[in-house]
Amino acid sequence: AGAAAEARFISSAKGKGLFATRNIRKGETVFVERPVVSSQFLWNALYNYRACDHCLRALETAEENAQRLLGRSSLVLPHPEQCSTRKDLHQQCPRCQVTYCSAECRQAALEQYHQVLCLGPSRDDPTHPLNKLQEAWRNMHYPPETSSIMLMARMVATIKQAKDKERWIKVFSQFCNKTANEEEEIVHKLLGDKFKGQLELLRLLFTEALYDEYLSRWFTPEGFRSLFALVGTNGQGIGTSSLSQWVHACDALDLPMLQREELDAFIDQLYKDIEKESGEFLNCEGSGLYVLQSCCNHSCIPNAETSFPENNFLLHLTALEDIEAGEEICISYLDCCQRERSRHSRNKILRENYLFTCSCPKCLAQADDADVTSDEEEEGEGETDDAELEDEMTDV
Repeated sequence: AGAAAEARFISSAKGKGLFATRNIRKGETVFVERPVVSSQFLWNALYNYRACDHCLRALETAEENAQRLLGRSSLVLPHPEQCSTRKDLHQQCPRCQVTYCSAECRQAALEQYHQVLCLGPSRDDPTHPLNKLQEAWRNMHYPPETSSIMLMARMVATIKQAKDKERWIKVFSQFCNKTANEEEEIVHKLLGDKFKGQLELLRLLFTEALYDEYLSRWFTPEGFRSLFALVGTNGQGIGTSSLSQWVHACDALDLPMLQREELDAFIDQLYKDIEKESGEFLNCEGSGLYVLQSCCNHSCIPNAETSFPENNFLLHLTALEDIEAGEEICISYLDCCQRERSRHSRNKILRENYLFTCSCPKCLAQADDADVTSDEEEEGEGETDDAELEDEMTDV
């Protein structure tokens, strides 16, 4: 069938974009992509959201997942056969005991980066350089998380382990690079007011843990900042959940009407109870770098969306409309609520988080609207923070 989409250079201002190479029907999967590198968020892992250390597949059964989120170990889920977790396949690294969903993932991690990053018997040693780096990161970047220093560590480890180092450098250089003042803004966004001092501390710890002569540029202040900005700009949130997999499977069951209503009511109530207990943090969450997906530009009326229906790091891009050959494929960097707000409010969020002003058809059509937000928007203005962006990034 050939690829349905390809990346093309648009302009130096916009960079690349993704374009349809043939007609794509609404609902069609445009592509499925695996990340060049990915990593679970550190607080997420610390709070016992158990995920495969390589592909982020959720490792709990749906029932265990629901029990933990509810704080109630007595909960029993109906239709347990609809849970897709296969504990019999799980494997651990024999040296450091991190867990994988399968032998394939353990092997893939070992071949790509884990030889360099395996903590062996030092897994719980707070003085190990990698543990010091992770602890420092957690103290700077609280939930809701949008990035992880371990994504950068895996990039370095990948190149350290690679026979063909140049090939990997080329892969990473495909991701959008920023100018120095844009980098400052992105780093500022991730680390806040104290960012210069914090960035320098991180750089020293990163160097202590991972320094490599071949990559010496990445360890300089400028190089480290641009590595940081690369991950800040291109990192795509990944969310996985055994519970949501089970819910999807239950939705697909062919049940008599009464049973269907009972099951739906049970699931609705379950989610309400979980929200009271755990808030919006339902998923195993992390981020990854995806070559094709990172070429997708934003539109406030997107014609495609990303999701993770396989409960791991495989990203599916799905068409929301019919897309004609040659047309640009756009996703939204905003969630549904944010997209309904005024052009002024939407662009405030986009400028702060992604450093651009949108000129999609919706924004152009509203160009003459007053630059003030309506009263109720003004009140909500302060609340549009990373938490909402995070929702959008990690919807499963």
